[in-house]
Amino acid sequence: MYPVLLDLGVVKLYSFGLMLAVAFFVASWMVSRELERRRIEPSHMEGYPLVAMVGGVIGARLYYLAEHWQKFLNDPLGAMFGGSGLTWYGGAAGGAIAVLFLAYRRKQSLWSVCDAFAPGLAAAYAIGRIGCQLAGDGDYGPPSDLPWAMAYPNAIVPTTVPVHPTPVYEMLAMGLAAWILWRLRTRPWAVGGRLFGLYLVLSGVERFLVEFVRTNAPVAMGLTTAQLTSVAVVVAGAWIIASRADEPVAAPARAPARRGRKSR
Repeated sequence: MYPVLLDLGVVKLYSFGLMLAVAFFVASWMVSRELERRRIEPSHMEGYPLVAMVGGVIGARLYYLAEHWQKFLNDPLGAMFGGSGLTWYGGAAGGAIAVLFLAYRRKQSLWSVCDAFAPGLAAAYAIGRIGCQLAGDGDYGPPSDLPWAMAYPNAIVPTTVPVHPTPVYEMLAMGLAAWILWRLRTRPWAVGGRLFGLYLVLSGVERFLVEFVRTNAPVAMGLTTAQLTSVAVVVAGAWIIASRADEPVAAPARAPARRGRKSR
């Protein structure tokens, strides 16, 4: 594992931070391209993608504090501004609230904005899990004797026992989900929130299944907190798809005009 990719003494390049940056720029490119294709403004990186990032970081931190309330009471500043404590569901919720608020202020279709974000969100998650794998931050699963099990001796949370490399599982699963959503994005069906609903179903199913080979403790009905949240996410996604079934399909998608060239 390589938690630190470059150490110059005063300056350190952390693998997790680098992959978060890569995830942001890749997702921003994908989202910006979709916003432009769907003619939703502002489509540039300083518009919706930046708002999503800021809201996501705040949401992730608040979700973490809610889960570790006692830690916050013992050390408020450390809990709020420490180096750890970013959770995916909290980030997704915070980013969604920020983006939907901007869409509401601009009187734009909330469902169209959600659809534009779907492939990029899946890609960002997959890339972020590469950072978890490189850093070895404890997201791996229990001991395993499978051929692809691996140890994390030099990780942030080290283990010398071969375990399930769950970040790899999630990277592959959500990478596939991102590819599926990207391929479907131009289909006439992929409008009115249906593409976003499919993203919720795919991401919820992926996280629900991977939790069976994670070390998180069950909290209710033999399921972990992440699994219970995943069930709610899948139900929400399925409800969106079903409730938007009567939404008219879109006209065949056209590629956006090249920048710097006027379109008529």
